[in-house]
Amino acid sequence: MESNKEKIADDVGSVVEAISVNDETEVPLYEVESLCMRCTQNGTTRFLLTTIPHFRKVLLSAFECPHCGERNNEVQFAGEIQPRGCHYCLKVQSGDPKMFSRQVVKSESATIKIPELDFEIPPEAQRGSLSTVEGILVRAIDGLQALQEERKKVDPQTAEAIDQFLLKLRACATGESPFTFILDDPAGNSFIENPFAPSPDPSLSIKFYDRTPEQQAMLGYLVDSSQLNEPATGASTEETSIDVDQTRRQPHGSVGAAAGQRAIAQSNSAEIADALFRYSAPEEVMTFPSTCGACAALCETRMFVTRIPYFQEVIVMASTCDACGYRNSELKPGGPIPEKGKKITLSVKNIDDLSRDVIKSDTASVKVPELDLELASGTLGGIVTTVEGLITKISESLERVHGFTFGDSLDESKKNKWLDFKARLSKILSMVEPWTLILDDALANSFIAPATDDIKDDHQLIFEEYERSWEQNEELGLNDIDTSSADAAYNSTGLTSNEKTEE
Repeated sequence: MESNKEKIADDVGSVVEAISVNDETEVPLYEVESLCMRCTQNGTTRFLLTTIPHFRKVLLSAFECPHCGERNNEVQFAGEIQPRGCHYCLKVQSGDPKMFSRQVVKSESATIKIPELDFEIPPEAQRGSLSTVEGILVRAIDGLQALQEERKKVDPQTAEAIDQFLLKLRACATGESPFTFILDDPAGNSFIENPFAPSPDPSLSIKFYDRTPEQQAMLGYLVDSSQLNEPATGASTEETSIDVDQTRRQPHGSVGAAAGQRAIAQSNSAEIADALFRYSAPEEVMTFPSTCGACAALCETRMFVTRIPYFQEVIVMASTCDACGYRNSELKPGGPIPEKGKKITLSVKNIDDLSRDVIKSDTASVKVPELDLELASGTLGGIVTTVEGLITKISESLERVHGFTFGDSLDESKKNKWLDFKARLSKILSMVEPWTLILDDALANSFIAPATDDIKDDHQLIFEEYERSWEQNEELGLNDIDTSSADAAYNSTGLTSNEKTEE
């Protein structure tokens, strides 16, 4: 180790302060004298703040004891918590050694599960680590095996059960038994390598989800007690009225729905009503207090409902934090759940097609056949952008999700594959040749704007409706919806109103 790269620090606090001074300068390696938990002698912990290319800024720490040989390492994320949690599911087949060499980043908030064994590694068991699938399993085996001799003396039955379980876990770690490797991280900072990237991996599925209030609290965010499972106590009527008063309404735009309603009432014409509401601004914007997703400070969220031509009613939400400058916008579908899914196919033939407006919901998948590119639903979340912006976001997302495959440890063949993919991606944005964009949304909440006044005259745009499969309804939670009570109440209300009319 070079002397100019190494400095001795007195405590961990000085290390953190030193490595946080300047991110642009070359960060040295720091050493801290630490207590060894095995032999109680003093060992050495080394810290290094570094950035993994196209992935995250991380703090690497490695401990080594010269007295007993104890060694361990840990990865802590020095950057921000991601807006959404991530869920990786890897199907590991027996007799496939390449599966076990996949790189795995497990943050300090991630949980690992193997459903076939009813086995779970909680966040506190293996803190942030950089390893492989095999390395994670071997470390778990070593942890369970560590105190077996003492356990056999105190509780022989439990020790025998653990020995039986270790046989099954070793069978998985050696590739003798197939299993499912699940990595779930509410912070969104964990990762499993996809060796086939940017093409989809048939053995690996990735989902992104919104965190629950309990997960937000676990990550250190400020969460209202009324949002948690425990009912909030001491809530008075006075406090409720204050919360209601905090939601206020603001007029939005000079031409709003109120003015449109007056015009309709005077003209009594459906055609004028349609024309007036086609591009009219919403009547009002609702503003209510919320919490910043970056710094947990109090901020405001603005929301309004509007209707997009040839599409449907949508809810637009935007948040701005004055404390840290964080901004976030989101689009939610309004109205009822459509009975059928929708597939939208756009033939991109000229540079003007790149500026078409695109609404992609979080349930829509994206395909570009010319690139052999397919993104599962939920990968980018719900976004409002253009065709060009969507392709750019896909490129950024692939670099973020598959960040390790861009590092200097990548072999030449994989590196050439990525460079070729990037070149083909730039090629379709420069419109060297025509290409096809496909949005497949099981909830029909996605949209691509037509280039003509009448959507029927746009021959480059094709809308196809289809019946959802049972599996799609199950994933969306529609199979468990029971509306019989609501239907009965609605029918009884309708009968009552009809009886009153007849009287």
